Amino acid sequence: MINNKDIINIEEITKEDIFKILQLAAEFEQQGIPGNLLNGKIIGSLFFEPSTRTRLSFEAAALRLGAKIIGFSGTENTSLKKGESLEDTIRMVDGYADAVVIRHPEAGSAQRAADAAAHPVINAGDGANQHPTQTLLDLYAIQKSQGKIDGLTIAMVGDLKYGRVPHSLAKVLTVFDGVRQVWIAPENLAMPKEIAEYVTAHGGQVEQTTDMAGSIAHVDILYMTRVQEERFVQQAEYEAVKDVYILQPEMLHGARPSMNILHALPRRYEIPQSIDDSPHAYYFQQARGGMYVRAALLAMVLGEK
Repeated sequence: MINNKDIINIEEITKEDIFKILQLAAEFEQQGIPGNLLNGKIIGSLFFEPSTRTRLSFEAAALRLGAKIIGFSGTENTSLKKGESLEDTIRMVDGYADAVVIRHPEAGSAQRAADAAAHPVINAGDGANQHPTQTLLDLYAIQKSQGKIDGLTIAMVGDLKYGRVPHSLAKVLTVFDGVRQVWIAPENLAMPKEIAEYVTAHGGQVEQTTDMAGSIAHVDILYMTRVQEERFVQQAEYEAVKDVYILQPEMLHGARPSMNILHALPRRYEIPQSIDDSPHAYYFQQARGGMYVRAALLAMVLGEK
């Protein structure tokens, strides 16, 4: 059970709890989010790096549940500019809030926050490490669009080295039966060794290739990712790979009718606007589901559902 628990890494959430979150999210989407579940609760929303969908969907979820929000988006007007440590910032906010949602550019920062806090901490993305709540809404989108998760073939394309989204998704897919993962990336953006070893050790089926166009006809989900400029040390390295995979409409001609395209957004070069009208495009529906998934997660973590 995730009641009063930190949500730091996706592999720490059981399959049973994942299904409970997805089921509750579906109830909230179909019936509306009850506006009194978190009356009197305060959520600390601490975003140390830019965010649109994650921050706003978390805050919308909390407000719709009846909670109040404190926090910041960016650090310019905080004591971090005076040299305050992450741990001290967390301790202060933890004294005011019933749960803390944190996004931070450093891998491992969410665990540091959890170690410093007495209340539950939810990881909204820690550097190139993990993004567990994005993975939950990805699963929600996959299940809603395909009717199931077991037995699917799911391709992840692009920046698999620095992308925390494919890292978390690759891990969680190992708990589902018969899922085949296809990792499509150039060698210098391939899935990290430790993620590959985790997936293999947990019985995951994986194919690695550089051929996106040739793979599309054989997949149920095509998960495009942004090449993350902010994670590269050398600008030249980014420039060399930024447009390595660009999805064009003609590539979809042989796709399965039920195939859906996902993306955590924001997009840059990898999905042109010409794809938006395709019946395969599902990334905006995917993003809208984030509020319901995060509302379900907050309700379950804070013990009100």
